[in-house]
Formats: sequence, C-alpha cells, structure tokens
Amino acid sequence: MAGDDRAVEDLLRELAPQVVGVLTRRSGDFAAAEDAVQEALLAAFGQWPADGVPDNPRGWLIQVAHRRLVEQIRAEQARRRREDVVARREPVDRLAAPAADEEMLADRDDPLVLLFLCCHPALSPASAIALTLRAVGGLTTAEIARAFMVPEATMAQRISRAKQRIKTSGIPFRQPDAEDRVRRLGAVLHVLYLIFNEGHTRSAGPHLRQVELSTEAIRLARALHALLPGDSEVTGLLALMLLTEARSPARTGPGGELISLADQDRRLWDAAAISEGIALVTHALPRGPVGQYQVQAAIAALHDEAPTADETDWPQILALYGVLERITDSPVVALNRAVAAAMVHGPAAALEALATLADDPRLAGHHRLFAVRAHLLEMAGDRPAAAEAYRAAAGRTTSLPERHYLVLRAARLAAG
Repeated sequence: MAGDDRAVEDLLRELAPQVVGVLTRRSGDFAAAEDAVQEALLAAFGQWPADGVPDNPRGWLIQVAHRRLVEQIRAEQARRRREDVVARREPVDRLAAPAADEEMLADRDDPLVLLFLCCHPALSPASAIALTLRAVGGLTTAEIARAFMVPEATMAQRISRAKQRIKTSGIPFRQPDAEDRVRRLGAVLHVLYLIFNEGHTRSAGPHLRQVELSTEAIRLARALHALLPGDSEVTGLLALMLLTEARSPARTGPGGELISLADQDRRLWDAAAISEGIALVTHALPRGPVGQYQVQAAIAALHDEAPTADETDWPQILALYGVLERITDSPVVALNRAVAAAMVHGPAAALEALATLADDPRLAGHHRLFAVRAHLLEMAGDRPAAAEAYRAAAGRTTSLPERHYLVLRAARLAAG
C-alpha cells in the first residue's frame, strides 16, 4: 500500500498544476481555484489508494475541484446578499458544469501559464518561490515550510499574500504572448534557479541538501523545456541542473559530511544525467544569444567531463567565467573566476583580485569570500593565514555541513 500511496502522490503532483490552470481560466480567480484544487487533491488521496485510480484522473479532479469552487462561490454569495443580483450570480453562471469531454480539451499549456503567473516580477523572489512550489510543484504548505525551515503559519501567510497580490494586480490568466513571455521568462528561470540551488546546497540547517527542492526544480525545468524547446536559456538551465545534480551522490560521506569537488569519487557521478546535460548544452549554445545559464552549464560540463580533478580544463573554465562575468556582473561569478585564475596562473594574482572583491557590499561578510580566500592562501602555502580564514568562513555560514568542513580544514592546517 505504501507503494500505491507514493504512485498516487506522484500522479496528483503532476496533475495539480493542470487542474489549477483549468479552473483559473474558467473562474478568473487564481486563489479560489488553487484552494478548490487542494481540497480535490485531499479527496483523491483519501480515495484513490483504496478504490483505485479513475480511468480519467485529470477529469475526476477537474469535476471535484469545480464543485468545490462553485460551493465556495455560493457560500461567498450567501454572505453578501446585499450585492447586486447579477454580481452575485455571474461567477456561478460562468462556472456552469462543463461538457462531458471539456476536461479532455483543456489547454495543456495551463501549467506553463501558471508558472508564469506565479513568477510574476511583481512578486518578491521569496513569494514567487513559495507560490510556485505550492501551485505548480504540488508541494504542501507544510513541505515548503520544512524545506525553508520556517513555521508553517509563516509560509501560509507568505503564500496567501502572494495570491492576494496576484488577485489585486488584475493579471489575466492566459497564454503569454511573445512580448510578455520575453519580459517575464527571466523571472521564471530565476525562480527555478533559486529553488534548485536551495535544494542542491541548503543555505542553513543540519543537512547539505534538500532533495525534494532540487528534484522539483528539475521537474519544472523539464516541463518548461518541453513547452519551450527552442529557447536556449531554458535549455541551458535544465542542462545546468542536470550536470550539477549529477555529482550529488559523491558530495557527502557516510556521515553526511561535505566532500569537495576535487576529492569526490567521480565513479559515483550520474553518467546518464551528465550525458543528457552535455547534449542539451551542446545543442543550445549555437542556437541563440548566449545567456548566463548556458555558460554556467558549459562550465559544469567541463568539470563533469574531466576524468580526474587534475585533468580539469581550467583555462577553458577561466575563459567561460570571463564571459559569464560580462553577462551578469555578479560578485559570486567574480569569486569563482578568481578560483579558476588561481588554477591557471597561481594564487598570487587571484588573491589580488579577491582584495578588490572584498570591497563589494554584495559580498560583505559572506562566508564564501572568506572560504575562497582560505583556499587561495592554502594554495600559496600560507597555512596560518589560511587556517584563520577558514575559521572566519566557518563562523559566517549557517549550513552545518559547510561549517564542519571549514572547521576541519582549519584544524588540519593548524595541526601542521
């Protein structure tokens, strides 16, 4: 039965955004549609494992959620008897029971529209992430709250405010036109990128990874790529995720301890994911304007293709970081470029570049700045200074695996 429950859960997670999209298109009310679908999902999870999955599970969910939505609207109308009769009845009239086969004709691009809706630039990144995971990813509020280590009530409020902002903004639920897609696709990719990064390396807490988040980000990126196969940045983001996630089996030891890229057992890397990622980025790079996700994927591919750490093509990686730095003007990219420069030209020049980066307010106090400095000092043979920098980095990270790794590096250097 546990296996049946898991299969049902996976199916419901796949169908949820499609059903939310259908109901949002019918009613024009995203928040009400999402609430109704959540009730239908609960009903399905209570019935399907025991009674069996219906022949048309998507249609079943649409019908049940539709009834819940009508009930919600009628209850709201009952509380507002003073309103105009037409205003009270119009939403229910619009939601008259669909034709028997209407759910089979529903626009299959609804999940894409929903993704664009949840990632609207009017929302903060935190709100867009939460809403995307709830409405498009199918995660519960409790699951999202656990992933980001905040109380469930806090996450519920965040999601509720995001829904309200969409409702009051008057953003229509429709397939974005070419101009709107170009304007908002960047926000969609950014949100998926943030979700993946938080899953791949958690910003805080006792565990290095949050597998559910990285897995969900890859699933959503696959769905977006299936709907926009010609977009080179969408392809690049999916490739980047696959190439990065492929190393996950070797990133931690038996006790969950962090293992650096240079020390990983590359035999544990996911060869199939690496092959797919390389094929995607190879296909994407010549097709259109080169963007940040394609370049990052190309860098990840060079790491993944190297049989050993010593055989890594650092000159090519350094060149790509130069391209990426011009595209993004990101201090984190500049930090990574300094590491690549040290591998090609030695640590002295990289330490000089790092001194300039230390003045960037976007990196002020960030543990990665101190960790990179420690690594470069260690390469330069200055063990006492490197140990001090490792300790400084350890005191600034909120990730326990990273802290343990940095403290251990400092202790080994101090011990001689």
